[in-house]
Amino acid sequence: MKSTALAVAVALLLAPLTGCGGNAAAGAGGSTVTITVGYQSKTINTVTAGTLLRSLGYFEKQLNSRHDGRTYKVDWQDYATGAPITAQMTAGKIDIGSMGDFPLLINAARGKQLGRPTRLVSITGYNLRGGLNTIVTAPGSKLASLKDLKGKKVSTSVGSAADGTLVRALQRAGIDPNGGIEKLNQQPAVGASALAAGSADALSQFVAWPGLLAYQGKAKALYDGAQSNLPTFHGVTAREEFAKNSPAVLEAFLKAQAEATDYLNTRPVAAAEKVAKATGLPAEVVYLYNGAHGISTFDPAIKPQLVSALKQDVSVLKAAKLTGDVDVDAFVDDRYVKKALGTSYDKHLAATPPAAASEAWPKGTEETKAFKSPAELLTHVAAHRDGIRAAYVPDATTGTLWFADKAVWVADSGKLLPFVAPATAHAYVSTHGGAHVITYAQALGRAA
Repeated sequence: MKSTALAVAVALLLAPLTGCGGNAAAGAGGSTVTITVGYQSKTINTVTAGTLLRSLGYFEKQLNSRHDGRTYKVDWQDYATGAPITAQMTAGKIDIGSMGDFPLLINAARGKQLGRPTRLVSITGYNLRGGLNTIVTAPGSKLASLKDLKGKKVSTSVGSAADGTLVRALQRAGIDPNGGIEKLNQQPAVGASALAAGSADALSQFVAWPGLLAYQGKAKALYDGAQSNLPTFHGVTAREEFAKNSPAVLEAFLKAQAEATDYLNTRPVAAAEKVAKATGLPAEVVYLYNGAHGISTFDPAIKPQLVSALKQDVSVLKAAKLTGDVDVDAFVDDRYVKKALGTSYDKHLAATPPAAASEAWPKGTEETKAFKSPAELLTHVAAHRDGIRAAYVPDATTGTLWFADKAVWVADSGKLLPFVAPATAHAYVSTHGGAHVITYAQALGRAA
């Protein structure tokens, strides 16, 4: 994420660049209309409006079925974060973009500031408790709780949802987020390198970085974002001018997004493999977030809980002087997604995330196996040690899915309970007499 000043500067610098959005092409009177879509391939919580949607070709199919005498071309532009997408949108060069909740607010603020308003038109993925963001430390770090971060160097992307999680988490831990730590404003990849090099003590980032680093053995969780119990999500934003002038094209995009969402929800393993192939991310990491019981739930409907959370996010960005007031109600425009989903919209709006469950992904298959309890999963893993591609368990208190071999395990009166972070495990132990932390190997042994 870029700072406020830099984002504005980039927007102004990009204004003279060549390129055309859907309206520009149509207005030119040509028979070919180019729709420019900005997305973040490795921010896998946006795949139904980006990586997966692109690989499936659903948007192009929707456009080609219009038979209105025009030829449609989709220009997919891949970015690492939401800031450059916002810069291009406010320069009139991107028609539709997807990004996280905090960047969406900056998108709204910049659009209004520069006289090129944007609108939130749908949701990609969400987690009602905030589990999409995680604070991690190096594998050998002695840091065990948020309070240990006081005076430490913490890398994050200022203005991102992960930064918001960090700010709120520190405040709850009694640490001043502005002076209690040394905050390093870095791109996710740079922050990951800083953590590995020891120049950062901790890293607060969004999907899929924490899971990726944990999977690679380069980090361990310090704080599960779901402890905040405040929704986090990613969504789709469109230029207001584009939406008003080309509503049918925007509707085609949202119908295609809904199709991609159905594909992900009904074929989660195949979807994870497609995203992995397109991004270079391990499929096991993609599935952690986007799987049948993954951290993220995908649904295009703009749920009231998410809008409410967005309003609460404004104060964090204002305190960081990244935005002023943001009229969230004016920014949210669900007319287009309602029309795209038709009579099913109310059903989408009322839908709830699937119940948390443990899963094993056997090698050589395109299906996972769900288990009623983490202990049952461990029993299966112990009996098939060489045949498991990945094993996942939900945190016993937050429900956040995590890799079984990276979780913190607690034994309590015959029960085996997993936790994402040490602090939540120790909090459980402190209130349950006889409960104690054990290693993953010990948990496997007990289950066997």
